[in-house]
Amino acid sequence: MPAPEPDFIVVPAAAPIRVALEPAHNVINSLGLIYKADKLSGLDEWVTRTAEALTPEQRHTNDLVVIGLYYAVYPGQSWPSFPAYVDHLAAQDPTILRDRLFNAYAQFVKCGEGEYCGPPDPARKQTTVDTAPLLESVDAYLEFLMERFPAEHLDLEVEAEAHRYLNDPPAMQSLIVSHFRDMWERVLAPEWTRVAPMLQASVDAFQQLDLGNLSRLEAAQRVLGRELKEKWSPVFEQVDRLIFVPSAHVGPYLFTFRFRDTLWLMFGARIPEGVQLHAPDLSRAEILVRLNALADDTRLRILKFIVEGGEQRSHDIMTRLDLSQSATSRHLKQLSATGYLNERRCEGAKCYALNPQRIEDTLRALSAFLLD
Repeated sequence: MPAPEPDFIVVPAAAPIRVALEPAHNVINSLGLIYKADKLSGLDEWVTRTAEALTPEQRHTNDLVVIGLYYAVYPGQSWPSFPAYVDHLAAQDPTILRDRLFNAYAQFVKCGEGEYCGPPDPARKQTTVDTAPLLESVDAYLEFLMERFPAEHLDLEVEAEAHRYLNDPPAMQSLIVSHFRDMWERVLAPEWTRVAPMLQASVDAFQQLDLGNLSRLEAAQRVLGRELKEKWSPVFEQVDRLIFVPSAHVGPYLFTFRFRDTLWLMFGARIPEGVQLHAPDLSRAEILVRLNALADDTRLRILKFIVEGGEQRSHDIMTRLDLSQSATSRHLKQLSATGYLNERRCEGAKCYALNPQRIEDTLRALSAFLLD
């Protein structure tokens, strides 16, 4: 999948909008973040620490499973635990896992510049694809992917290796299950034990809110504590259920899973405004995400340049501060995701303006945490 699912089955609740723990989605998302550890700044330190601790072979296997075979492994429903979901994967017909991947890819239409590049469109869920020529030729398979995803979202080396496993479903299933079980025992189980109480506190806090009378976009902005672009509105309205999942590892970023008519949206665990809850771990985690974006000389220089010169194009920022394109993109993504910059399209480029309210909110949150 271009790169950012027993013994007991839990069916998603009928509530169209809710906040839930979702252990399987949470854990698989954290494994996906390991792939992005050197591509995104501002992720939780567990992600970078785990990525550094893995051997090159272990990290390569993780990339292959959660990127190249992503749509064979992502959860299509809620599960009580990650091990329960892995047991389900182990019991599946391996061909079903492979077909799940192709069925998901068939729904994608390549997104254009500035468009939302997200999960499959439910309106296209009846689309099918002839897999025989794609399995026969790796070049045909890669071309099939490039017709659906922007080049920067594809790791062609990983996808080419994934193609080999798609031609051997039992080996693919064995790779997935053994990797998930190894990672659970090695690093995930103790981390889940550590963060689960904090995540549950976030879920409990949001359950005190009434989101049912809000539009999907309004509910998302209430849960996330930030403004969202209008491009999100049709994405939310295309599904019957919208499930927000607090994560300890995503930092300021948002990640989505979609299966049929349910969309899961991963966000940084937090306490919503207006809810009284003593959860210092949650408060500290949210403050660390915000301060991390400021604790870098280059990002502070970017903010100061925009303060002094007003709204700036990304190219002008890159040129003025003598940065590479990749470094500029990485820093601007973190500042935008954290809310310090407002991003918009202007004259065929991305332009960035300061959001002073977010800076004031950060200072108030820090003051409340240390002095209240």
